[in-house]
Amino acid sequence: MTQRWLEWAKEIQAISQAGLAYSKDIYDIERFEQLRELSVSILHEYTDIEHTKIRSLFASDTGYPTPKVDIRGVVFQDDKILLVRERLDGAWAIPGGWADVGLSAKEVAVKEIKEESGYDVQPVRLLAVLDKKFHNHPPASQHVYKMFIQCELIGGEAAGGTETTEVNFFTEDNLPPLSLERNTKEQVQRMFEFLRNPGEDVWYD
Repeated sequence: MTQRWLEWAKEIQAISQAGLAYSKDIYDIERFEQLRELSVSILHEYTDIEHTKIRSLFASDTGYPTPKVDIRGVVFQDDKILLVRERLDGAWAIPGGWADVGLSAKEVAVKEIKEESGYDVQPVRLLAVLDKKFHNHPPASQHVYKMFIQCELIGGEAAGGTETTEVNFFTEDNLPPLSLERNTKEQVQRMFEFLRNPGEDVWYD
């Protein structure tokens, strides 16, 4: 799954962030700052990404550290699943993105599907809540929970968006190259299981 050095760096970063959020003693604050810098140095050593960029993307949050939430909207039509082609890597994904402050998970799914595919949908049910580290995604610097919400197509028409270039529906046995940062083949196939078995329990880690 993920490499051990990356997990250690993430844990050190989380400990340092929590310590900086709650410590009052100046010497404790100094030690937690050193821990945060250590986590940045570990990532720099193994990735060659500049310190400043790592610090900005990985070690700049404040407050108690919590996982980020990625929400995916699952839409079926004629036993085919809706996928969008990501502009960033040219591969395909279930529409979705980061949860937005002020919006519920269902509202995010509706918004992301509209922005990335052009379709209007209505949320139906929660299918899965997964911890990204347990699945075959590329290594990532953030701890991520992934939520998959089934939605019913109610209108709109296919249209790419700012982050997507193509929109299409695919059968389970004819999936295009998938954007593994966003979804794995196992996850997409599991969505078809929910289509075949509407009463199946929520999939969660």
